[in-house]
Amino acid sequence: MTKPRVIKDYDKLTEELVAAIKIAYPKGFEKKLIQFKDAKGKFVSALPFETDDYYYLVRMTKAEAQEIGDEDDFSDQEDISDGSQDVLEEPFEDDSEA
Repeated sequence: MTKPRVIKDYDKLTEELVAAIKIAYPKGFEKKLIQFKDAKGKFVSALPFETDDYYYLVRMTKAEAQEIGDEDDFSDQEDISDGSQDVLEEPFEDDSEA
């Protein structure tokens, strides 16, 4: 069974999903961005991220990825993991906005 694909802006993600993405990409995700053409034929960059229920393409520019990578919690993975471990053990509940 194929997972539903969701394209979503980074700034519109839930805190739980942001924490899960940061755990999945502890060294940042600037180099993990992919490009694709949107429905209007315009090139868009996004970060691929998969959960048990969805395959996300999280829209962001390279500059936004660099800025997010400069955040304090990104540089200290232990802080991220300690605060988000429970989130990863529970299913994502707020995917209705996907």
